[in-house]
Amino acid sequence: MNIEALAKPQQATGDAKEEPLGKHYKDRAVNMTSAQWVIQVTYLITVVDLSCMFMQMGIVPYLATNLGLDAVEFGYLQTVFGVLQLLGGPIFGRFADRFGTRAALILSYMAESLCFFLLSVSTSIPLLFLSRVPSIFMHGLPGAQMVITDLTTPAQRGDALGKLGLCFGAGVIIGSSLGGTLATTFGVYFPCYVAFSGCLVCALMVLIFIPAQTKPQVKGNTTQESVSKSSSVFNLTEIIHLMKLPGVMDVFLIKVFSGLPTGVFLMMFSIISIDFFHLEAAQTGYLMSYFGILQMVIQGLVIGRLTSRCSERALLISSVIVMSGVGIGMALMTNVFHYCVIVAPMVFSFSTLGIITDSILTKSVPASDTGTMLGISSSVAPLTRTIGPTIGGFLYRRFGVSSFGYLQLVVNAPLLLYLLKKKIPQKEEKVQ
Repeated sequence: MNIEALAKPQQATGDAKEEPLGKHYKDRAVNMTSAQWVIQVTYLITVVDLSCMFMQMGIVPYLATNLGLDAVEFGYLQTVFGVLQLLGGPIFGRFADRFGTRAALILSYMAESLCFFLLSVSTSIPLLFLSRVPSIFMHGLPGAQMVITDLTTPAQRGDALGKLGLCFGAGVIIGSSLGGTLATTFGVYFPCYVAFSGCLVCALMVLIFIPAQTKPQVKGNTTQESVSKSSSVFNLTEIIHLMKLPGVMDVFLIKVFSGLPTGVFLMMFSIISIDFFHLEAAQTGYLMSYFGILQMVIQGLVIGRLTSRCSERALLISSVIVMSGVGIGMALMTNVFHYCVIVAPMVFSFSTLGIITDSILTKSVPASDTGTMLGISSSVAPLTRTIGPTIGGFLYRRFGVSSFGYLQLVVNAPLLLYLLKKKIPQKEEKVQ
């Protein structure tokens, strides 16, 4: 696939005209690279970005403790981060559709670098909270998904999106280990300086290697034209109108509800590992590494092969069935060995659900609105981070660990019946 056709700015609807961003670098990218090369560079940038993210995430609790925050106040800090990410997802997506994915990624990495800079000078609690504000535009992973969505055919999309799981796992391993080493050797603020520099490098790489417009130029096909009639990034009506397109709301709600019980459990895992499994900090770290490696293998190697052999509907139904089985296993779980057995199907179903629903959603909207759709979809994770601790804390204190399994079963069993009754997705691209 040649990126030259993809890199031309898409024709705007109505009277609005879009100016190509960074023409000089755009022309260089068009002449020197292919779509596959851009995707590979996007994977590399994503690894660097996620490494920077997890590098600072590991030191934020220690920094907060040093500044005098207690557990409740640290919860407020995390809630602020989650709410900002929740609100920023759809806005970021519309920005990418209006001004190009390259501009959106540069915005994300510059906001992330500002966040790390403010964190590096956070010598008081107000500054620490202020460092979370730029996170409203920090959406590097959804931005990478947008590039891949624009540069792949529908049949290739699930496999290409799944390989981002390898980037995520690499980012967790590199960022967590490097952040801890740097903080121990040079002080708690030093990882912030490294992450700040890394994000600036990511922004520079995007400017050089990513075309200004990655969306294909569509001519004479009204079904692929943008549903948006406004150029405003903050137009809520247009976002709601996109959700009303056939099949979009069904798949989005399946993504939200089916993955919520697993998300809530993972939010509470650090407490469960101490109180229920009676693990030391190092042992908990080993379990998290095990989880990360499983995610890398499943998303990077397994799901891609499945998408080339199975329909998206079959994979969606399979993930919900496996989640229901995981719920039964969690309800009966009594020790850490049981968890190690359960976590493999849990990661499979959770990862498959996320990748397949994203793939279906991007195929359900016009090509010019896939960024907005991915931005909306990316809001599911911060939504879980925002409400998860409240739900998880109540369930754990009132009913114990088994309640997470029952919640998994109660949510996914009706969803399975709904999927079997209704045709979702409404149409599928043939696997080539």
